[in-house]
Amino acid sequence: MHNSLNRLQSVFGFFTTVAFTLGCLIALTDLWAERTPSGVIKATNTQVVKGRPHYYSSKKEEYAIIKFSLDADLSSLFTWNTKQLFVYVTAEWPAPEAGMNATNEAVIWDSIITNPSADHLVNLGPIGKKKLKASAGGKSIAPERGLLKLKNQKPKYQISHPSGKIASAEDVTLKVHYNVQPWFGLLTWNTQSDIGRWKSFAGGVSDQFSLPAVKVKDDKKKP
Repeated sequence: MHNSLNRLQSVFGFFTTVAFTLGCLIALTDLWAERTPSGVIKATNTQVVKGRPHYYSSKKEEYAIIKFSLDADLSSLFTWNTKQLFVYVTAEWPAPEAGMNATNEAVIWDSIITNPSADHLVNLGPIGKKKLKASAGGKSIAPERGLLKLKNQKPKYQISHPSGKIASAEDVTLKVHYNVQPWFGLLTWNTQSDIGRWKSFAGGVSDQFSLPAVKVKDDKKKP
């Protein structure tokens, strides 16, 4: 005869198996949800400065500040299994010298967009949390969730290069990336090709541009 502890372990094991199986089935339903992300991004202002880009930098170096405009529709990424969406913009440019990295890539901006049922996870004050919970209670995902309209957006992060030089870099492009974080299942990123009903990102890549040279101020003023 099994004692009470063995019976409790059996019940708990059966419960976790059923819960895991149900979670997997819920995660698989995402494959039937159509994903059609799209967006247009362009650089609006670029500047290269020489100094210490971070307070912990030990030496002066060149770093770039890139402002951009973004008009993206990521609303189709929000389904019943979407907890939150991580969106970020990168600047990419080829290495100027042979033997270095083939492509340089750095993040200049990012943002987290939560599902209405996960709004309380945002780092907000008690008043803001209360308003978000009240607005999301009993409501489905709002259609404007995932719509980004940024104009002349300042970057969150300045970019530099291990060599300390980044001025006059050519063939720079901005790219939009996303990471879908589900309630249950695997993390998914934007893909380069279509996978069933999941379409690749339409657009999301800017035209190529060059970074300017470092602006040097004259030591003596002209009469």
